[in-house]
Amino acid sequence: MHGTPGSTPPRPVPTGRLQFSMPPMHESVEDERRHRKERLAGALRLFGRLGFEDGVSGHITARDPEYSDCFWVNPFGLPFRHVTVGDLVLANEDGQVVEGRYHVNQAAFTVHAQVHAARPDVVAVAHCHSVHGRALAALGELLEPITQESCAFYEDHTLYDSYTGVAVDAEEGRRIAAALGSRKALVLRNHGLLTVGDSVDAAAWWFVSMERSCQVQLTARAAGRPVRIDHRMAVATREQLGGDLVAWISYQPMWREISRSEPDLLD
Repeated sequence: MHGTPGSTPPRPVPTGRLQFSMPPMHESVEDERRHRKERLAGALRLFGRLGFEDGVSGHITARDPEYSDCFWVNPFGLPFRHVTVGDLVLANEDGQVVEGRYHVNQAAFTVHAQVHAARPDVVAVAHCHSVHGRALAALGELLEPITQESCAFYEDHTLYDSYTGVAVDAEEGRRIAAALGSRKALVLRNHGLLTVGDSVDAAAWWFVSMERSCQVQLTARAAGRPVRIDHRMAVATREQLGGDLVAWISYQPMWREISRSEPDLLD
């Protein structure tokens, strides 16, 4: 920016006066519970917009901040695009509803409950039957480090190399949780994607980013031979972009858009 000769250039705004969102701190369990439920309802609506819903398949769960073995989840049979905070169901580790007026999908909840049990650091788990995630899962392959975004998953996701039908028993859920280990994401062969995070925002962002990375990989391969990013740079990029705080920050534009355009989700 150029001024007239002799004019004083504008002074930079002190960084302390610039807005930058960070994960909120909560003064009470009730406030944190409300926050998680709002973000859960918003994530479900976004997943509906993005076409991740397929019939009654797909769930996002959020651990209750007070009752750590209970989880908020979307109601069985209610469209993602219609979910409100008041519709969410609280179920215990056995899938029994302890608060709410709807059933839960027992098959999906069985897997989520075992992942939550194995990973006390995880607040939220996301699993949906998205198109490109299922396509990569049908190939039994992992994401390759071919873009900046896919590098966030480099050596931090793995393949559950089995398919045994609809998971309805705890043992299958435990095997899936064991395959996930300490990673952020899992490709369930012939099934789809699963992501986790230390917040609803992070788990939701990882799922969105992973689904898009699947789409890019499949598209690039159809067009030619993708060029892989070398190991050293892939690791360095993951260290920059692969943390849950970065995921939380990346997700905020999506949260702002859905919460402002569809404020009834907070009802």
